[in-house]
Amino acid sequence: MDLLQAYKDQNDDELDEPEDSNRNPSSTPPSPDASPPRLLTSKSAAPKVDDTMLALTVAKDQKALSRPIDPTQHAVAFNPTYDQLWAPIYGPSHPYAKDGIAQGMRNHKLGFVEDASIEPFVFDEQYNTFHKYGYAADPSASAGYNYVGDFDTLQKNDAISVYNIPQHEQKRRKLEKKKESAEDEDANDDVDKSEVENPSTDAWLMKNRKSPWAGKKEGIQTELTEEQKKYAEEYAKKKGEERGGGEKGEVVADKTAFHGKEERDYQGRSWIAPPKDAKATNDHCYIPKRLVHTWSGHTKGVSAIRFFPKYGHLILSAGMDTKVKIWDVFNTGKCMRTYMGHSKAVRDICFSNDGTKFLSAGYDKNIKYWDTETGQVISTFSTGKVPYVVKLNPDEDKQNILLAGMSDKKIVQWDMNTGQITQEYDQHLGAVNTITFVDNNRRFVTSSDDKSLRVWEFGIPVVIKYISEPHMHSMPSISLHPNSNWLAAQSMDNQILIYSTREKFQLNKKKRFAGHVVAGYACQVNFSPDGRFVMSGDGEGKCWFWDWKTCKVFRTLKCHEGVCIGAEWHPLEQSKVATCGWDGLIKYW
Repeated sequence: MDLLQAYKDQNDDELDEPEDSNRNPSSTPPSPDASPPRLLTSKSAAPKVDDTMLALTVAKDQKALSRPIDPTQHAVAFNPTYDQLWAPIYGPSHPYAKDGIAQGMRNHKLGFVEDASIEPFVFDEQYNTFHKYGYAADPSASAGYNYVGDFDTLQKNDAISVYNIPQHEQKRRKLEKKKESAEDEDANDDVDKSEVENPSTDAWLMKNRKSPWAGKKEGIQTELTEEQKKYAEEYAKKKGEERGGGEKGEVVADKTAFHGKEERDYQGRSWIAPPKDAKATNDHCYIPKRLVHTWSGHTKGVSAIRFFPKYGHLILSAGMDTKVKIWDVFNTGKCMRTYMGHSKAVRDICFSNDGTKFLSAGYDKNIKYWDTETGQVISTFSTGKVPYVVKLNPDEDKQNILLAGMSDKKIVQWDMNTGQITQEYDQHLGAVNTITFVDNNRRFVTSSDDKSLRVWEFGIPVVIKYISEPHMHSMPSISLHPNSNWLAAQSMDNQILIYSTREKFQLNKKKRFAGHVVAGYACQVNFSPDGRFVMSGDGEGKCWFWDWKTCKVFRTLKCHEGVCIGAEWHPLEQSKVATCGWDGLIKYW
């Protein structure tokens, strides 16, 4: 209002000023709109409203604040207090709670239990009193003097509780105890003193009994009845069978059959003797192009193949038909000998350094050590678990040491001279799939179904390097590069990963070989003798070759119907490769 008054005074002063002589007479007179505003009486711009409803709404809200929330409504039109949210529900039951109490209001499986201001001892006292006498103090009473239950018994017992035993009751109990002890002493007077002092007699037990059962010594049953004896024998026999079947492999008669013309030639050399002129023509390897020969003799799939060490004039194969066969490579191309000693499929084979002996591991839980030339089993080893991989220590002075990766997550080490287990490496969390010696055979790397790699010092059951990443998959086959600096690991996500064998055993992220499909199959990965090529079988029967430097696919060969599980490069002939598959064939390329 003060501002409007000042504005009015200012306009009055302007009206009192004389007209300017310099004003243009031709200019239009001011319009009525431009005239100074007239001051009117003040009016409220808001329309007149009947505020009865507003008052009622406010009163309703105030009323709502004082009552609990209706659990059936879907929206709350005000900010409820804590007490309102946790107030007990009245009226109709909650639609989502069977007993009318919402889930948020429960602190017990039967609903909401309020804390009572009663001590546990007092509660136990009244609880037991009620169960014994039929009355108890009323907890809702202010002073606790009101009682509930059997009032006749209450008056008769003078309102005592179970913990308030009256004096006369206590005296009566003491007298009874004294009487019992006196009776015992009278009974012991008739008994010899030596018997009382001897703990093995009934007299001593009666005197020193501590519980209702102490004196009740039953006679020891010295002899079993015929029926009990028979049952015990059957039970022991059954247990022995279970233990024997679980701890040792199945016993099978070892047999062998020689298929060649003669075991020794005209010079007296054995049939396994390498040819004298066998040597590498050059150091350069080439990718094979065509099929040279097919060996067929296994009635089921072939799970592994191994060339004779250094020379490769023989090739050993492990079949799922329980047989191990050895084939001639250079001359006739025929099967030379069949070794039959397993009752189930053969999983893995491994030559000794000189090739005169080899190991075979089967699903019958046995590991057998064979003489290659004669076909005799030198020794058999078993822990009662399935061996998945067998390896001999590559050192010349440790050819008697056998390592086996088992299905029970352990790597077991045997001394084959004594037949004793000398070490167990048991850090893995799944079945052990591979054992690969590195670092001049001082260490070895193992892979497992637990999707990890572990590096061990030979002879020490402590992991010195543990490699496990979230993106890693199981690695059923690992091969060492000829320069011993790299490991190629077949990963179940259809790629071959390269790890360094140096101190850190790091993954080489620049080298990765892919394109093949091996998910679900333990296809073997291998290198060419000069290290220029990486090769692997796959689940579709192909054999893949990659260039080591560029990691590009060099060539693929369709080798088998079904899975191509194994692939080995010939140690001397640079352009020849052997593959085996689940179609029972071994092919030479």
